[in-house]
Amino acid sequence: MKKLALALSVVAAMSSPANAEGNAEAGKTKALICSACHGVDGNSMIDMYPKISGQHASYLEKQIHDFRSAAMSGGKEGRMDPIMGGMTMALSDQDIADLAAFFASNPIQAVAITDVPALGESLYKGGDTDRGITGCIACHGPDGKGAAAAGFPTLAGQHTNYIKIQLNKFRDGSRNNDLNGMMQDIAKKLTDSDIEALSKYISSIK
Repeated sequence: MKKLALALSVVAAMSSPANAEGNAEAGKTKALICSACHGVDGNSMIDMYPKISGQHASYLEKQIHDFRSAAMSGGKEGRMDPIMGGMTMALSDQDIADLAAFFASNPIQAVAITDVPALGESLYKGGDTDRGITGCIACHGPDGKGAAAAGFPTLAGQHTNYIKIQLNKFRDGSRNNDLNGMMQDIAKKLTDSDIEALSKYISSIK
């Protein structure tokens, strides 16, 4: 298990862009352009857009770089998104590092989620061996905080709808910038009911 974690860390480090040191104070000013969708501190009030406060800075940097790469390559590289592509094209590597540092420095504001299906907790913690589904806990941890060194993002407290949207994108292949295709492999085995239950459970983790 330790060898696997080390290997994943090395792969993540090799696949992440080499960026300048982020300055959270500088990022605060630059983040004003992000506030319409993500809120002034990264706690989005619109459930189709992610809360990015409290996210690992390294993960945020990778995603922004991927959005920029997709926009500049016509979708041949990175993570294609019509809104984020336009927002990131003019960003420098320093801008990206500063933005990531700022949003990572702010705490996420979780919302109480009720009526969480038992299936969600079961899949998150134990997966489904009969269907070859690995439990989310293996990469994202029991507290949903992920692992920055391995490139696994924080999920706890995220909007239910955003999680659902991303799982569906991984399932249909329209999002494919995950490490070694791991999320795509898992999502392809999930039913609509699985995704609904998982999304609610993950949002409920504090």
